[in-house]
Amino acid sequence: MANLVKIVFKLSALLCLILALSGCALCLGGAVSASVSGGAAGVDYTFTNSAYKTISAPVADVEAALHRVLKKMSIKETKRKAKEDKVSVTGVTGHLDIHIDLEKVTATVTKIEVSAKKGVFAKDKSTATEIIEETEKNLEAKR
Repeated sequence: MANLVKIVFKLSALLCLILALSGCALCLGGAVSASVSGGAAGVDYTFTNSAYKTISAPVADVEAALHRVLKKMSIKETKRKAKEDKVSVTGVTGHLDIHIDLEKVTATVTKIEVSAKKGVFAKDKSTATEIIEETEKNLEAKR
């Protein structure tokens, strides 16, 4: 019986490792952040390959810039959901499902997190990064 438990444990650990390396958060307790060198300046990535950045602007301003950027990038917005200090926007392209969260940090600071999924496991970090960078540029142009 002890040998069976060891085998099951080893197989479970191997499965979690495979899922974690493929970008699945199933075996992880949360989104562990990790900065990626060589990436876009100032954009970091969670362990599950979502791009995020903190921007010095109110949520309403970031959301307005985001809507302009999504339109410019031909990303069709499919849903908007607002809670107390958080706005979630979803969108689609021909190949990607995009989920964007804007979270109020302070009255003048907003965290933006973007996940661009292609299928079940694959993520498109470059598109997620581009959405963040273009949103920030759009904000700067309006100031």
